[in-house]
Formats: sequence, C-alpha cells, structure tokens
Amino acid sequence: MENHTPKKPFKSIFRQVPKWQDLWFYQKSEVLYQMTYVFCERFLPQYGDRTVDQMVQAARSGKQNIVEGSEDGKTSTEMELKLLNAARASIGELRQDYEDFIKSRRLHQWTVGDERFQPMQDFTKSHNQLADYEPYFRQWSAEEIANVGLTLCFQVDAMMNKYMESLERTFVTQGGIKERMHQARTGYRQQQDNRLQELEQTVPALQQQLTQAKAEAAQWKAAYEDLKQRALNAYRQQQEEINRLKELK
Repeated sequence: MENHTPKKPFKSIFRQVPKWQDLWFYQKSEVLYQMTYVFCERFLPQYGDRTVDQMVQAARSGKQNIVEGSEDGKTSTEMELKLLNAARASIGELRQDYEDFIKSRRLHQWTVGDERFQPMQDFTKSHNQLADYEPYFRQWSAEEIANVGLTLCFQVDAMMNKYMESLERTFVTQGGIKERMHQARTGYRQQQDNRLQELEQTVPALQQQLTQAKAEAAQWKAAYEDLKQRALNAYRQQQEEINRLKELK
C-alpha cells in the first residue's frame, strides 16, 4: 500500500536575514569609509596625526561590523545585535571626529536655516550607492565633505537603531538558534509520531484484507481439487469402457 501523504517541506533552523549588500545603512557606511579615506588623504597630514588612523579605522570598523553582524545573524540574533552595536559605536566615533575637524578648523556646520543644509539632506537621503558620491570626493571642499560625512553618520545611526528594534522584536517572538533547533527537533519527532500513528491505524484493515485473501485462496484451491478429482474419475471411466469394448471383439 503506497503512502501518498505529502511530506512537509523542511524548515531551516537558520534565520532568514536580508543580504547585507542590500541594507541601506550598509551602503551608506561603504560611502562613509571610502569618503573618509579620501578626506583624510586630502585634508589631514599623512604623518604625525593619529586622527587619520582613527577616522579611517572607525569608518572601516562600522562597515565591517555590519557585514559580520549580518552573517552571524543567520545563527545568532544576539551576536548580530552586539556587532551592530559595535558598528554604531564606531560610526559615533567617526561622527565625533568630523565634528572636531569642523570646530578645530573654524568651519561651519550646516544646520536648519543654512541654504546648503536641505539640498544636502535631500541628496543623502535619496542616494545610497558609492557611485552616487564618488565623483564628488575630489571636488568637495573640506567643509562640504565633513558636513556630508556628519549627515551620513546620523542617517546610518538612525537606520541601524530602527533595524535593531526589529531584531529585538524578532528575537522575542521567534527566539534564538537554540529555540529554533528545539522547535525543529520537536516538529520532526511529532511528524514521526503522526506517521507511526497513521501506520498503526492501517494495520487492522490490512489484516482483514489478508484474512479475506487467504479465505478466497482456500476456496479456489478447493474448487481446483474438486475439478481435478472429477477429471480423473472421468478419465478412469473412459479407460475402463475402452478396455471392455476391446475385450468384446
């Protein structure tokens, strides 16, 4: 008897996470890293100033922790949250460095009311790809790059905060890898128990069919034996009659 019960699709214990390349805050962090590298190369001394290493490292750490957090998030929401917090801390350091640069050089930090503020906000909000910014890295002044860098830092931080809030809700409702492994194992065992129960329920019907088949086979055997015996009797009678007729000649 064939089993036509559809099998349930296998549910992975790994959490489905978006590709880090598609995350807007990652894309902006990539812009921040590349822009900061050029900024330091153009406007800060290459030797004797630790600010260069600090800014480049902070920008890189922010970007890389997002990547590592997203990868680790497949198995551990807790680890993803920790790495994203580390990324936020690095972006926060970078923001502080840009602010210090503006203040120490007596440049102007663009705020609401400045005619350059809103166009910068509109541009950075609607553009995430490195290719959108790269042509300006060698054109913008130190003040322009510093203000764009500050704005991107604020935007990345806000986006990451919102994303981390959704991660926390997911962790509360779905649990971590241990909970998912337990659910997967429990679900598998339940599936096996259901299958066993289904098979056990079919045993009486199969036994009844077997009994009926044996009874029908016995009937056919009895009919065959009766037919065989009658054929033998008819053959013997015919042979006896043939022999008798031969004796009368």
